[in-house]
Amino acid sequence: MKKGIHPKYFETTITCACGNVIHTRSTVKTIRVEICSACHPFFTGSQKLVDTAGRVEKFKRRYTRTAGKTVRKKTRTKKTTGKKTKGKEMSK
Repeated sequence: MKKGIHPKYFETTITCACGNVIHTRSTVKTIRVEICSACHPFFTGSQKLVDTAGRVEKFKRRYTRTAGKTVRKKTRTKKTTGKKTKGKEMSK
């Protein structure tokens, strides 16, 4: 290996928001994460909402307005003038 081109390698502490602490080695001394293997729903098997940039609140707001009702779009109807075109009469 060439000298002077590689980053420093430190003993690292990874701290999760749930309180779990993992000791490893990295080029960064301290790492803070929001979700780790101890609290991630895939590994724990429990249902937990992971909110990223308010997406859960946005989803809840959108569906509380409709209160479980099916919202249908209004269909557009073509306006007719009643003039004859090419020998055919347009219906109203």
